[in-house]
Amino acid sequence: MIDDPRLKPFKIFWLVGENSGDLHAAQLMKKINDTLPYATHVGIGGKLMQNEGLRTLFPFEKFSIMGFVEVLAHLSFIFKVERTIKQLFKKEKPDLAILVDYPGLNLRVAFYADEARIPVLYYICPQFWAWKHKRVYKLRESVRHVAAILPFEKELLDIHNVTATYVGHPIAEEVHYELDRGQFARFYGLDPGKKWLGFFPGSRNTEIQRLLPIYLETIKHFDPDEYEFLFSKARSVSHQNYLETIALSKVKMVKVIDGYNYEMMKYCDFLVLKSGTTTLEAAYIGTPMLIVYKASALSYLIGKQLVRVKYIGLPNLILDKALLPELVQDDVNPTEIKKQIEMHLSNPQLYNHIRRELEKIRAILSEKRASDETMKIVRKLLKIDA
Repeated sequence: MIDDPRLKPFKIFWLVGENSGDLHAAQLMKKINDTLPYATHVGIGGKLMQNEGLRTLFPFEKFSIMGFVEVLAHLSFIFKVERTIKQLFKKEKPDLAILVDYPGLNLRVAFYADEARIPVLYYICPQFWAWKHKRVYKLRESVRHVAAILPFEKELLDIHNVTATYVGHPIAEEVHYELDRGQFARFYGLDPGKKWLGFFPGSRNTEIQRLLPIYLETIKHFDPDEYEFLFSKARSVSHQNYLETIALSKVKMVKVIDGYNYEMMKYCDFLVLKSGTTTLEAAYIGTPMLIVYKASALSYLIGKQLVRVKYIGLPNLILDKALLPELVQDDVNPTEIKKQIEMHLSNPQLYNHIRRELEKIRAILSEKRASDETMKIVRKLLKIDA
């Protein structure tokens, strides 16, 4: 019999469907491994989680599915995933299931885990406050504990009797810089004397198809003698398709940044980002930005009827005001993007006001260390601290 709980071979199931979740979950997994060195991990996650010891059930890139129409096209794969997970719960009976964001699948998996009497920790809860409000009832029914990463979420979860703890945002632990501005400029062949514009088209191939051509068309309207144009490429997108899209545009002055995203966010003068976690990372770093969102026509029409928040950008939601400009759907075009960039870079008073306001985001999100606080919940659910 093992008396020391740190020596027990706990088995933990994970399900992550996106790059940002892979990063956040890997931080927590590292904390678990440091605390419980005999713990094993199985489920779905990316390279960072695999580096921490995750035994994967399916290729991670297959989970880059976004939008109502896109999900319908992948239903057979999703059903296969669910069958596999049910079998794993029955045969291997993990001690804990940690589900990270990705609510379309994870809320169903939470139900399966609860049926199998496996405690569920939901890390980075569904944005039920934005749309699909009924998801909060599924959290209450199947989830043992929610680790909330946005400060207003715990109060909303408390109202619905969902056990929750505000743990802080994981980006406060993740943001770091390996290169200073000079080193970054030399590494990518950038002119330090020019203004740097940074473009983030997203981490899914569908997002690249929609946004990258618009971004490329936008920079045709800027003088390359005055600007450098930096384009982020996520690990999860097709390298070949990304470069082919740039080649087809016949734009020559693009600098593809494959890595060093935080340096890119910090050293650029202005950013254009697809809505999502990257906007919060950039806000935490403190760089003024434009937030854009563009979906398929049908997905947008459906979503428009369901979404009930005032803003698409997480920084604006946290501050509860329209600090950062937002463009949605048809307004995401070269003319409007160029207009926003020039308006902010030509107005020092507005630009500096935004930078000062973004300091509040950093203060709010740095209040706690998410991995430490979430590890406390893990210990309780594993009955180490019963």
